[in-house]
Amino acid sequence: MPSTTIYINPATGNNQGDGSATSPYKTLTFALPTLKKGGIIILATGNYSNGEVFPLVIPTGVMLIGDVSTRGRNIIITGSGNYTTPTFGNQNITLRMENKAQIRGVTVINPQTKGTGIWVESTNPVIVSNTFTKCGREGIFVSGSGKPLIMDNIFTTNGASGISYGRNGKGEVRRNSFIKTGYGIALSDSTAPLITDNTFTDNYGGIFLSRNAKPTLRRNNITKNTGIGLLINETAQPNLGSSQDPAGNIIQDNKQFDVQNNSTAIITAAGNQINPAKVQGKINFVVTEVAGNLGVLSFTDMEGHWAIPFIQALVNRQLISGFPDGTFQPEMSINRSQYAALISKTFSLPIKRNDILFRDVPSNFWATGAINKAAGMGFIAGFPDGTFRGDQPLTKVQAIVSIVNGLGLTGGDTDVLLGYSDRAQIPSYATNAIATATTNLMVINYPQPEQLEPMRSITRAEVAALVYNALVTTSKAPRIDSPYLVRP
Repeated sequence: MPSTTIYINPATGNNQGDGSATSPYKTLTFALPTLKKGGIIILATGNYSNGEVFPLVIPTGVMLIGDVSTRGRNIIITGSGNYTTPTFGNQNITLRMENKAQIRGVTVINPQTKGTGIWVESTNPVIVSNTFTKCGREGIFVSGSGKPLIMDNIFTTNGASGISYGRNGKGEVRRNSFIKTGYGIALSDSTAPLITDNTFTDNYGGIFLSRNAKPTLRRNNITKNTGIGLLINETAQPNLGSSQDPAGNIIQDNKQFDVQNNSTAIITAAGNQINPAKVQGKINFVVTEVAGNLGVLSFTDMEGHWAIPFIQALVNRQLISGFPDGTFQPEMSINRSQYAALISKTFSLPIKRNDILFRDVPSNFWATGAINKAAGMGFIAGFPDGTFRGDQPLTKVQAIVSIVNGLGLTGGDTDVLLGYSDRAQIPSYATNAIATATTNLMVINYPQPEQLEPMRSITRAEVAALVYNALVTTSKAPRIDSPYLVRP
């Protein structure tokens, strides 16, 4: 947690104050340079324009917070300044965000004809619950190797698009609303973000793809736009699902076309709601082999969850399932028996020991076979008294150590543990295993990647992410990008 909190009030503040709640600063321009090592800035209601020098730079680790509940309805940052970008030359922007910077609960306006609200240049900021409106060109531009998390924002009445991507931008665009703008999202070059659970309506178009853009589109609602729902040009190739991975997009009731494919490729689409009569170009509609075409969206408690891609992947492989009442219960802790069942279904490794018996696991117990297999492969062990204690919740550190031991992974550098703010809580027996898992890009920490919480009970969602990343490590599955993946 950042150690410094600063308050700003554009109406009553004074830059001669101390930045406290009772003596706030007046401008962001004055306050931002004072936070060299991260911190929180609390914004009061008002207009942040007079006295501000644009573009404003949100430094590494700084969190800018307005009113999340209204998406910054009355906390408005308006302005534009020149920024010479490494990838696109001179640009007019309002804000630029550095690594791990966050902005939540503000309205951003750039009134310049070619103005951009936020510029993301090869950084990984978090942009959540804001409003981007009346920007001359777009609300957010992602360039270079930028990997932002853009979630729960509203983009409305911007000139060209809500979000634009260029160069090699990736990251995640989740649960945003795009209304009355040009194109909701425009992607070019070699960009490849995950675009999921967004709504596009009453725009000219939903998503525009050009050059070699290859986004992954999942569970988006692209309807009732005045032009084209999804426009694909040049060599762009969106991922619209496969027989084993239904995409769940709804692309329909757009005035001109729902999908227009002008590219050189035949685009495969699976598990979407698209009217073939409103498709122009080559689209190969394939039948999904997964029950319930929308996958995890069929669970009543999964909408918008951070772990959907990982859970979906395991559901597709029939390694994990939900409950009879239609829920998945992603935040429920998982016990040792349930974990053993998942491990035994996921991995088929040589059995190292056949003589393992636990005195509290009867032969007719539902998980006995799974427990014996997982223990025989080396993933789990019992307690000194000969018990397994299957109903005991599994901790996060136990799960990570289990995966590392079971797969026989080695070679972690314990220096990577310095990236965890709570590294002092890691038990000494687990340091090498945690370091190895981190080095192998197996650790997912939500919502703060730097906070491991090793002694907390691990949830079903977290186990799904960990097990999937174990499959990635063993070359059994492709990498799923996530803003919560710990990258040392």
